[in-house]
Amino acid sequence: MTVTLITGANKGIGFETARQLLDLGHTVYVGARDPERGEKAAATLGAKFVQLDVTDDASVRDALAAIDAAEGRLDVLVNNAGVLGDGPIDGPKALWVFDTNAVGIVRVTEAALPLLGRSANPTVVNVSSSVGSFWVVNNPDRPEYGMPLALYAASKAAATMLTVQYAKAHPGIRFNALEPGTTATDMTAAFGIGRPVEESAAIVVRLATLGPDGPTGTLQDENGVLPW
Repeated sequence: MTVTLITGANKGIGFETARQLLDLGHTVYVGARDPERGEKAAATLGAKFVQLDVTDDASVRDALAAIDAAEGRLDVLVNNAGVLGDGPIDGPKALWVFDTNAVGIVRVTEAALPLLGRSANPTVVNVSSSVGSFWVVNNPDRPEYGMPLALYAASKAAATMLTVQYAKAHPGIRFNALEPGTTATDMTAAFGIGRPVEESAAIVVRLATLGPDGPTGTLQDENGVLPW
């Protein structure tokens, strides 16, 4: 059975991704900062729960140690946890956004690498964004062109670059980043936009279930590889 960890999985795209992967027979660990919310989400789904705050080294180490003790390996890691960081910009907010959206990927991935190394088909999916693509945000025909999300965009550009560099450093593991599409979640509620979460989670699931000959080091959306 495929063992999968999803960060930030107590709601939104992470929660729906967990549901779809459970339907495919995965053993899914719901990673969430808040134990009460995480336990509730896991119980609702029929998944397992690990307390995991991507901005806290000890929390990340403990979460991966718990999975190691229970499963002995990890087959799929979905780095989904993220924050928007919209509104006025200052140094503390920038540190918070980058710590969650980019450094969090490093923390979790580094802790997971030994477990992924024991998998026959190791896969890492980083939920990034098209607003982190230079090509997209400089294209006036794209809606992202006018989005005032400097910290989010910059941190997601970092997330995509981390994906490429990890893919090069670990050729035995597939690392791919994705743009899930504008989705109706808590993060986008203030904008009043977004499609059903099921549609966006399906893109995560596609990359999380690649075979050993699947691509690596890419940024993709629902139409395939996205220039960035």
